[in-house]
Amino acid sequence: MKKYFLFVVVFFSLIACQEDVRFNNPSLQGLKDNVFWRAVESKASIGSDGSLLIQAYTGTEVLTLRTTSTNKQTYFLGTSESKKVIYTVTDATGNLITFSTGFGVGDGQIVITDYDAANKTVTGTFKFNAENTYNNPLAGPLVNFQQGVFYKVPVSPLVQ
Repeated sequence: MKKYFLFVVVFFSLIACQEDVRFNNPSLQGLKDNVFWRAVESKASIGSDGSLLIQAYTGTEVLTLRTTSTNKQTYFLGTSESKKVIYTVTDATGNLITFSTGFGVGDGQIVITDYDAANKTVTGTFKFNAENTYNNPLAGPLVNFQQGVFYKVPVSPLVQ
């Protein structure tokens, strides 16, 4: 009897195993104020001036990363308006709360590690501290993203 019971347990344990693989491609995610954050959708576009704009969306949030080109390099934030991050969140009343970097505002970096022109994707990392643009009292003075990664985000044709 013990042998049959053991056989049944082994049999069910083998057929209960399944391979549940999920691909997170494309992806944009990071730690927002030390809490895991992942975009539901992400896309990128190249401007007529060669600049790169990456946008990531959740239900109530939009994260925009802007660099001056698609070159594989580090783009430092807080040094100009052409390299910046804008993070907006819609609160429960429908108002927008905006955080951004800019010339002398906030800090951080966007690193492009791969721009695949053939497959039209971009990959890299980011981290930043963005300031509450309008000093909205419903949010803190800063939003912090760390360990940010964008992976194979599709790049659409030139934006005019």
